[in-house]
Amino acid sequence: MKTFDYTITDSLGIHARPGGELVKVAKPFTSKITLACNGKTADAKRLIAVMSLGAKQGHAVNVSVEGDDEEAASAAMETFFKANL
Repeated sequence: MKTFDYTITDSLGIHARPGGELVKVAKPFTSKITLACNGKTADAKRLIAVMSLGAKQGHAVNVSVEGDDEEAASAAMETFFKANL
């Protein structure tokens, strides 16, 4: 299992556009990708779940990746977060 924490810097937090892009990055991987924020968890491959986290600027998001391609999935998610959120 690979995990990392990321603090949201985008002034709007995870809203519809970056949320949709995050799901697009997560979907091709077979690994289970879970986001945790504000005491809630969400499957990163489901937009409604990602949006329900309510992650705003300054909130810490924990990303957990577990599966056969966890190395690549974790690297892709970390790159996405740093570039877009």
